[in-house]
Amino acid sequence: MSELILDVSDLCISLGDQQIIRDVSFNLEKNSVLGLVGESGSGKTLTALSMVGLLPVGIHISSGKIRYYQDDRSINLHSINRHDFNAIRGNQINMIFQEPMTSLNPSMKCGKQALEPLMIHKKIGTKTAREKVLHLFNEVHLPNVKRIYNAWPHELSGGQRQRVMIAMALTTEPKIIIADEPTTALDVTVQKKILDLLDELKNKYNLNIIFISHDLQVINHICDNVAVMYKGRIVENGSTKQIMDHPVDPYTRGLIACKPSLTEKPYRLPTVSQYLRNEKPVKPPIKSQTETINNEVLLKVCNLTVGYGKGKKRFQAIKNLSFEVFKGETLGLVGESGCGKTTLGRAILQLIESEDGNISYRGKPLNQIKKRELRKIRNKIQIIFQDPYSSLNPGKTIGNIIEEPLKLHNRESSKSERAGKVATILRQVGLSEGSINQYPHEFSGGQRQRIGIARALACNPEFIILDESVSALDVSIQAQVLNLLNDLKEEYQLTYIFISHDLTIVKYMSDRLIVMADGTIIESGGSEEIYKNPTQPYTMALLNAIP
Repeated sequence: MSELILDVSDLCISLGDQQIIRDVSFNLEKNSVLGLVGESGSGKTLTALSMVGLLPVGIHISSGKIRYYQDDRSINLHSINRHDFNAIRGNQINMIFQEPMTSLNPSMKCGKQALEPLMIHKKIGTKTAREKVLHLFNEVHLPNVKRIYNAWPHELSGGQRQRVMIAMALTTEPKIIIADEPTTALDVTVQKKILDLLDELKNKYNLNIIFISHDLQVINHICDNVAVMYKGRIVENGSTKQIMDHPVDPYTRGLIACKPSLTEKPYRLPTVSQYLRNEKPVKPPIKSQTETINNEVLLKVCNLTVGYGKGKKRFQAIKNLSFEVFKGETLGLVGESGCGKTTLGRAILQLIESEDGNISYRGKPLNQIKKRELRKIRNKIQIIFQDPYSSLNPGKTIGNIIEEPLKLHNRESSKSERAGKVATILRQVGLSEGSINQYPHEFSGGQRQRIGIARALACNPEFIILDESVSALDVSIQAQVLNLLNDLKEEYQLTYIFISHDLTIVKYMSDRLIVMADGTIIESGGSEEIYKNPTQPYTMALLNAIP
């Protein structure tokens, strides 16, 4: 029998009198990685926070035990006093949070932040602590560690910030590291590097890791064992291989099935709700490219160059880029953060100026026509942003948000006509008419994304740019939104540019594909052909990085 380092048994967590985590039991074996998987709201993060005494105000452990095995002693973390807990938390049990930009102090340099746990828990001098931090920055493969040590968090990339967080977690030589969605916001290549790094550090430092994620592909890549959570309970628990190959619970089967595959392309993705209702998902083949597009060029980009800044500091985000989008197709745009995908989308919409080249829509040059004429065209070209929460006005009701573009572009319509249109659009995106007077904060992430889609549909567009529009969603909500986008595309004869760093989703959605790096197109063609036979090393690296 394997030796345990942590044992959670019958854990219950309550908000006031309401129990939100119920009878959760699992254990962490020594020298292993345990995956804690489930969707937002399943209880993963609350369970993790209970282990380090960081539950939000008003939420508390109502019963159960969290046993930490230190040497030959068993310590119940739920019952020890604060002084003893502080000696364990941040010292022997550390946590890596999901979003390093919000977890790192923006007003403190990275090196100084990494010094803090050493100064608090190890009581060593500043010079020795600095040497250890620089050594750990090297260990996590940060470039130019002295520069990183003296850098502010905003000066680093997402991957570099996550490496700083990992180094900080290692400073006190902990026995257990809890990694809460540490790769969710990262590009696929950066994600692979972080996963490989954690595996390397686990073996080098004899770490024991609890890895929290909503993505079973990632869990399958790094974890020895898995506990699946749903609505505050553990519904399945076992070895990763056993659960991935032979899932028993309908929820687990649904989580595995709803993620797009690189080998199959069904017309509709199965959803978790179908599995929970014991429905057998139907998988007819998706329409071929020749069925969905024709030879009519809707958008033409020719020799486009876009830059930022002035003088010597000017940076070219898009460099002499040319391509066409045909009516009725979904053109996938893929590449790592910073490659120019989002800049390109904003330049097409004339939200930022280009310094050279032409962008024409139905033959009209968007970057040369007058503003009044551009406004008439703009209602035909819409964008759906990555984060629906920050792109929706928190002070306006959903009805007002969807009605706003109708007022702007269709001034002759009456208030009652607009109200009828808003109600119709809400139904089409799967939201109730009763939600018309609610505010964005009253909806889940998936519902807010549907609101963003509804707003884009309000003016009867022909062409929609989807900028990482499902990357922040759980895999099951992703499946629902992707199905909705395909349904709407067919119903309204829409044309999409689908921007994402998730290659499996881009392949599922796209007829053709453009691969971008450093502001240029390095490969383009049919999505199936590029995935089967990539010609460029960069594209091959992206594909090889998929868990």
